[in-house]
Amino acid sequence: MSIFVKRKSRDGEKRSLNSDSQALRQSAEREFKRQFFGLLLVIITWSLAMGWLLALVTNAQSATPAAEIGTVDVVPAQYQLGQELYLENCSTCHIALPPAVFPTQTWKNLLEDSQHYGTQLKPLVDPPRILVWKYLSTFSRVKLNDEEIPYRLNNSRYFKALHPGVKLPRPVVIGSCVSCHPSASDYNFRRLSPEWER
Repeated sequence: MSIFVKRKSRDGEKRSLNSDSQALRQSAEREFKRQFFGLLLVIITWSLAMGWLLALVTNAQSATPAAEIGTVDVVPAQYQLGQELYLENCSTCHIALPPAVFPTQTWKNLLEDSQHYGTQLKPLVDPPRILVWKYLSTFSRVKLNDEEIPYRLNNSRYFKALHPGVKLPRPVVIGSCVSCHPSASDYNFRRLSPEWER
């Protein structure tokens, strides 16, 4: 065989290898694009499904009229027994306050201490105490690091934040809630007296 024929056959093999590698490269690129779009489709479908489920849950909670909620927050089913036990144990002597008016640490200390503002109480025992604690800790607020633990409403920055522009009596007593919240004894702090309705 001559050198010319050998060179020609080598060039043909190179071209054949180049065209094969280009075909493989194009095939790999197409497969990558197909996998990428497949993954993108799965992500979009997942996001739409999660959004739809979230919308269902949100609409179920917002279907409850504000007048029937009573407190500031809608209480999910897993905390409702804790709320009932809280109301059963605390509203027999005074108006039960929404957890949001005190930081979590205040509620923790109140649950652990049998001395309740100068009155000796029979402490809650488990499991009711755990249920009440889960309710209170979920709906109360976080205490700042440099903040003292407030035990009185007039010392609670949350209580003050929930009552902007309200000239509060000194000292703030739980019984005075009824003057602005006529249904406070029913744990409904959304209903306001006519002077505050506007």
